[in-house]
Amino acid sequence: MMRFIPLMLLLAACNTPSQAFRDAPVRTVTVDGSTFDVRIKDLYAEALRINAQYAPRMGPIGGRAAIAMEQVSGCRVHDISGDQAVIQARLDCGSGLPPKKRGAKYFECRKVEGFPDRASSEPDYILNCDPVPLQF
Repeated sequence: MMRFIPLMLLLAACNTPSQAFRDAPVRTVTVDGSTFDVRIKDLYAEALRINAQYAPRMGPIGGRAAIAMEQVSGCRVHDISGDQAVIQARLDCGSGLPPKKRGAKYFECRKVEGFPDRASSEPDYILNCDPVPLQF
């Protein structure tokens, strides 16, 4: 039994939010096959990808996470940072942007393709996200 405790602790941490979002309510959202636990706090959002999925880079996962965060917050995602599993964003809710976090890597996203025939409640576009150099 003792040898399984480290494995159980590791698995228990798979969908644990970062410290800044621990007390924020969670909502689960699926976008194009990616499922996220989304938490909103002030003008920041965090999306944890909770499904098993091949994701070698941030690109398509970042766009899906941005859509999920927009659905939960009702605000526009301005930029995102993180990796394929934990994505954080600054939200633009019309009252200005919060400051960037020092040392974080940010991505800017743009709409690149639509799905006009899709019968779904999800937004009808795909986002393509590219890294943005840090500004200090």
